[in-house]
Amino acid sequence: MALLKCDFFSEVLGINTTMTVILPQQTTNQIGVKTAQSTGLHPTLFLLHGLSDDDSIWLRRTSIERYVSELGLAVVMPQVHRSFYTDMEYGQRYWTFISEELPAVARSFFPLSHKREENYVAGLSMGGYGAFKLALRKPEVFAAAASLSGAVDVTTFAERSAEPYHDYSLIFGDRQVAGTEDDLLYLLKKVDQEQLVKPKLFQVCGTDDHLYEDNQRFASLCKASSFDHFYEEDPGRGHTWDYWDERIQDVLKWLPLPRKGNE
Repeated sequence: MALLKCDFFSEVLGINTTMTVILPQQTTNQIGVKTAQSTGLHPTLFLLHGLSDDDSIWLRRTSIERYVSELGLAVVMPQVHRSFYTDMEYGQRYWTFISEELPAVARSFFPLSHKREENYVAGLSMGGYGAFKLALRKPEVFAAAASLSGAVDVTTFAERSAEPYHDYSLIFGDRQVAGTEDDLLYLLKKVDQEQLVKPKLFQVCGTDDHLYEDNQRFASLCKASSFDHFYEEDPGRGHTWDYWDERIQDVLKWLPLPRKGNE
């Protein structure tokens, strides 16, 4: 695998920003790591960080580089600060950046596939929200999305002052989020009713996680829908990196990668 840290100027944000990228590498000489020979344009996982993290966190807290080495899968990890992957009321247009500019820039830099069936998105906590929002607002772009302990119901954050979402007013202002395209519960129902193509959804959460009830609520709606949806809750597990390190491996096994049938 090749690991690259990319600094580039974002036209959308009007600032210099970064992304970290893992690319399949044409070599069989990496000691202690099995690699897949991958040619052409690579299937791509956009892997999103949480509220207090950045584009380097998945590499620092998990073994994601080693986990994808046998899959021929590229991984793009962008930096969006504490934006909730949203065009902020008082801040930058991170939704436009993540949904439009980032894929185009990444594909201009690297040999990444543009095919829907070869593009996926996943994330943890705030990134789980971002992953499902991308897949539900862009179902024609992403074949699958995974949320690990995701913040899947942002509509109630302002009412829960004990939870650590201090940037809520900067992101959404004082507007009503429920029933808009920043509301995953609304988006799920909308896509279920209107879209012919739907992304596969993968959702896990620990029962000791402060977002557990939100995840139960989202999973219940999925169960009543026509989505291909996997949900599992893990007793006694919390909002921790040891849990996400385990579960990202399950996500990688679950992804509908085009090469899996040839393994």
